[in-house]
Amino acid sequence: MPKWKYSIVELDPTTTVKASGRELRISPKSAREVCSAIKGMTLDEAKDYLQKVIRKEKAVPYRRYKKKIPHRRGLEKFYAGRYPVKAAKKILEVLENAEANAMYKGLDVENLKIIHASAYPGAKIKRYIMRAFGRSSPRFETLCHVEIVLEQKGET
Repeated sequence: MPKWKYSIVELDPTTTVKASGRELRISPKSAREVCSAIKGMTLDEAKDYLQKVIRKEKAVPYRRYKKKIPHRRGLEKFYAGRYPVKAAKKILEVLENAEANAMYKGLDVENLKIIHASAYPGAKIKRYIMRAFGRSSPRFETLCHVEIVLEQKGET
């Protein structure tokens, strides 16, 4: 069993499925913005949205980390945005894993909705660059954890 847990608890196991990507080599800031953009979408909408981000047709609105980020065409309610292609690819993989988990459980794939999507920093890869006069500079890379939970909605 893994030593990590999901950040969301008290889920109904008959109608929900979970998937997570651990220690992905993507930016936690970009992953956070992509997850907040797809939260609340249906599975098909989210997959289409992420594929448009990968093709750079649709921008992801940046709500938190936006100080020097320029305006992008097609954003609603927010002015700053980017096209985080690498983060969108990895989150799309996690989303497809959640879809496979739902198919294995026997849930209806057309009625799945994203109820939880989160990204947060993981471990750091610590490296150093050699400099002149015997010095060195750190070159650290922060890994990222991504969690996605899908819920089957009723057909009413």
